[in-house]
Amino acid sequence: MNYIMRFKHLLITLGLVAASRSAHSQIDITNVVVVPGNTRPIYVSMSGFTGEAAQVLQFDLYVQGFAFTNAAAAQYLISGSNDGNLQGKVTDPHNKSTLVPLKSYSGVALRRQAHAFADDFVQALGRKPIALTKVAFKAESSRRSEIYIADFDTHNAQPVTQDASIVAAPCWVSGRMALYYVSYKLDNPSIFYHNLSSGERKAFARYNGSNFSPAVSPDGRKVAMILDKDGWTDLYVSNSDGTDLRRLTKSRQDESSPCWSPDSKWICYASKEKERRALSKISVSGGEPQRIATAGVLSPTEPDWSPDGKWIAFTSQGGGFSICVVPATGGTATVLVAGEDPSWAPNSRTLIYGRRLGGRYTLSLLDVPTKQYKDVSRISGISSQSQPSWAK
Repeated sequence: MNYIMRFKHLLITLGLVAASRSAHSQIDITNVVVVPGNTRPIYVSMSGFTGEAAQVLQFDLYVQGFAFTNAAAAQYLISGSNDGNLQGKVTDPHNKSTLVPLKSYSGVALRRQAHAFADDFVQALGRKPIALTKVAFKAESSRRSEIYIADFDTHNAQPVTQDASIVAAPCWVSGRMALYYVSYKLDNPSIFYHNLSSGERKAFARYNGSNFSPAVSPDGRKVAMILDKDGWTDLYVSNSDGTDLRRLTKSRQDESSPCWSPDSKWICYASKEKERRALSKISVSGGEPQRIATAGVLSPTEPDWSPDGKWIAFTSQGGGFSICVVPATGGTATVLVAGEDPSWAPNSRTLIYGRRLGGRYTLSLLDVPTKQYKDVSRISGISSQSQPSWAK
């Protein structure tokens, strides 16, 4: 009898533990600790959508860390229709709550309606929406290149330059429809400013030698750049109108790829030490550079500081090109996927980057926590898409 009682007690205990684990796993799905490259996706079920609307929603959510399953296994249920205008709602069957009440989207193309619904869902989870944001990038064809802008998934792409030359390194002005970029139209590489709203375009930096890698501070007041006008390839900064140009570094090794901290006080860049790349940062007012450790990877370059200030994404050039992230204070780097030139989305979670396919590039979107990625659509007549910049 004692044996039977002990056995029954064991079964009850195991049942309580299993129930506890089940409840804990539900909590973990919604309150997950985000770890780059090692975070579970959030599982959702989607029903009622067809054709383009279904494709857009699946793409938008996948590159933000969602995965798709049946209704019984899903954390959230997404339902709706797209006969005429799109209608959609999102519910949480576990908490018996509604995240997005039934809502109708109209007045714009179906694709944009689906983007808006995806944004409403992720915003209901407390995240920053990105489906209606813009990206800029370099597009190449027939030995020439132009700067294009497009929706974040590169649909509705359109050229914004007509230089009929080599262009490179587009960089958005925060909160404005304006870009800085590099063009060889005037022979040596020069930095141009282009206001997309007014059409104004003007040379910004045309110093002797090469003028590269414009990077606008988040507050819009300063522009960092790489110049070799004084004989060395160094980091400079000026006001956004080109005045008060100051040299921040003076090194016999080449500097490259500046980016800004979200508070506009620091510039991170790729320095060179004994023929190897390293990441450093320097105050916008000058002073001694500070090294940013990237333990575990070789030759970091092309850094981009996340808008929330927590991470720096970069390209590692050791044994191939890889997209990596490291805490902004430095530390052990996490290797994510093969690729180059990462640029953060406004949500500090998704990256757009270039991926080599044979002798050309395509652009891909990456969810940093889960490592889920998808290539964007290719543009007809364009052989290569690279050097992306995400508008913030």
